[in-house]
Amino acid sequence: MRGEPGMRKALGPALFGVVVALASHLAVIHYAPTFIMSRAMAMLEGRGTQLHQFKLAERTTPQSQSVVRPSPDLAYSACLFDLDRARSGLLVKMAATEGYASLSFFDAATNNFRTIRGTGNGLEVRLLPPGSGANGPQQVVSPTTTGIMLIRRLAPTKDDYDRAADIARGDSCAPFGS
Repeated sequence: MRGEPGMRKALGPALFGVVVALASHLAVIHYAPTFIMSRAMAMLEGRGTQLHQFKLAERTTPQSQSVVRPSPDLAYSACLFDLDRARSGLLVKMAATEGYASLSFFDAATNNFRTIRGTGNGLEVRLLPPGSGANGPQQVVSPTTTGIMLIRRLAPTKDDYDRAADIARGDSCAPFGS
């Protein structure tokens, strides 16, 4: 019975430690994705990616990797979006590509909220601000006002990458109506 008061004394600090650990864990889970996406967007801006314009990344090599394990077989084009600056939405165009191509949308918390696979034909989609209604075949509603769009094209060789670079000139993401 002598150990009981000491046990009660230890219970308070132990409970406090558990509460702090749980709160810290939840804070990291909540804030980390937004922090990661803001860093990714800042990195793309630092490399010359402008708002509402696709920019083709350099061909992936071991020396050019800034994203963890990007596929060296793909050519990547990225477009930063801010729907506060394009309240009517963005008209997104992916030029026709033979072989594999996809258009992916990522929100401000790194969530991939839509991916559309290329069919060999050109693709035109309207990206709309949060609360704009239902997604459809020709429209995508973003859950956040900022994020990144990513076009991926199969380009395993230098010649394939050069062809993808020519095709990427036909990609666009611009405010609707401009």
